[in-house]
Amino acid sequence: MVAAAVILDKSRPIRGLKDSKKLTPERREVLAVRIRERAVAWAIAEASHEEIDLLNILQASLLAMRRALERLATPPIRIIIDGNCVPQLPDCLGGCEIRAVIGGDDLVSCVSAASILAKTHRDALMVCEDERFPGYGLKTHFGYGTRAHLKALVQLGPSAIHRRSFNPVRSWLSGELPMGILPVE
Repeated sequence: MVAAAVILDKSRPIRGLKDSKKLTPERREVLAVRIRERAVAWAIAEASHEEIDLLNILQASLLAMRRALERLATPPIRIIIDGNCVPQLPDCLGGCEIRAVIGGDDLVSCVSAASILAKTHRDALMVCEDERFPGYGLKTHFGYGTRAHLKALVQLGPSAIHRRSFNPVRSWLSGELPMGILPVE
C-alpha cells in the first residue's frame, strides 16, 4: 500500500493533473517529475503487506496516508484526502483542517498529484519485485488481481510478498478452498 502527500505551489501550476488511473503510464511519469520539481513539499509512504494483513486494507491505507503527511518537509495547513475516511493524525498535524472528498483524486489538484506520485512509486516497486519473484507478471499487472495474476498464483502459489488476506490466498490458507482452486467469480 502506497500513499503520497503533496503541497502544490500556486505560483508553479502543473497542467494535466487528474486521477492517476485516467492517465497513461507515460503521462504519469512526466507529471510525477513535474510534481517533484514544482511542489512546495511532497512525501511518499508505505504500509507493508504484513500491515495490510494485520490491520485490513482500509486501516493500512490510512496508516500510509498518515506516514506520508508526517514526512512532509513543510507542514500542511489544510489536508484533503481522497475517499470517505480520514487518518488519525499525530499531534503535530492535529490542528489542520482535514476533510475527505469522494473522487478527490479527479477533483482536487493536490490529491491528483498525490495519486500520481503514489501510483508511479508503487508501479516501480512492482517492477523491482518482479525481478525478485519472477513468473507472477508483477511488472505487467503491478500486483492487481488480474486473471493473469490469479493464474500465476495457481501455478506458483503465493510468494513472500502476497497478502495472506488476499483471496484466493486467504481461502487456500484457511482450507476453504483446495490449494490452486480459484473462487467462483
